[in-house]
Amino acid sequence: MATWAGTEVSALNPLRAFWLTLAATFLLTLLLQLVPPGLLPGCAFFQDLIRYGKTKEGAPPRPAACRAFDVPKRYFSHFYIISVLWNGFLLWSLTHSLFMGAPFPHWLHGLLRILGTAQFRGGELALSAFLVLVFLWLHSLRRLFECVYVSVFSNAVIHAVQYCFGLVYYVLVGLTVLSQVPLDGRNVYVIGKNLLMQARWFHILGMMMFIWSSAHQYKCHVILSNLRKNKAGVVIHCNHRIPFGDWFEYVSSPNYLAELLIYISMAVTFGFYNLTWWLVVTYVFFNQALSAFLSHKFYKSKFISYPKHRKAFLPFLF
Repeated sequence: MATWAGTEVSALNPLRAFWLTLAATFLLTLLLQLVPPGLLPGCAFFQDLIRYGKTKEGAPPRPAACRAFDVPKRYFSHFYIISVLWNGFLLWSLTHSLFMGAPFPHWLHGLLRILGTAQFRGGELALSAFLVLVFLWLHSLRRLFECVYVSVFSNAVIHAVQYCFGLVYYVLVGLTVLSQVPLDGRNVYVIGKNLLMQARWFHILGMMMFIWSSAHQYKCHVILSNLRKNKAGVVIHCNHRIPFGDWFEYVSSPNYLAELLIYISMAVTFGFYNLTWWLVVTYVFFNQALSAFLSHKFYKSKFISYPKHRKAFLPFLF
């Protein structure tokens, strides 16, 4: 790990600049939401842009112009279809290069160079990036399964800008992972030419964290889905109810907390020190914290009997 950690270029390459800007934007947005009402002028378009699903119900009245940009929330599945296909292709390309010695396509190699691909020699990064890309693909596949077979969508909507961003997001996340692979020309550089010799303890820890977080996120989505079904599993309504069980006993949006932990598990798999991926984690933190905060406000405003001990996002803290 230390062999190449000190040789990493500290320049703010395009990918780092993108994730840093995104993280800063959502941090600022979260801080604005924490300001007591009335201290800042309201903006219906801004509120409409940052909210989706049930949290739009707690927003200021929506002008007709905002409704023109509505996209059904059930289209979330499109994000994961794109991710499964695109990141599946990236995973196939990386696997083909690692185990068959095939070079990356010229266009993909050129794109990675523009984005700031790793030019290190040695270390655990090749195996780490491979595992993280596997995790990302499995995560997308599970979320696609949940969208199709588990979740019960109402007529809730998201903004068209959110929809377009979601389509691009997983493409950029996959490229971010692949850009961390050390290259020798168009080929992946593997020290000793044996990928398994790079296995370290943090790969095992990251894998265990990923499985644990994914299992809890799936369980939370099942709990939410069952709120709209009868005991026979038939959907009987699309109303909101207070969820109980698992991490819902501690926070209002444990599925968002699990999402953060999934990305942290990938940071662990990278060996804790990958700056680019920690910027991705920082963005995910503020993005999910914002969504959780708005959801928490919705629950508290809708249900008088909502558990007072529950926090929005982080147990006992926030």
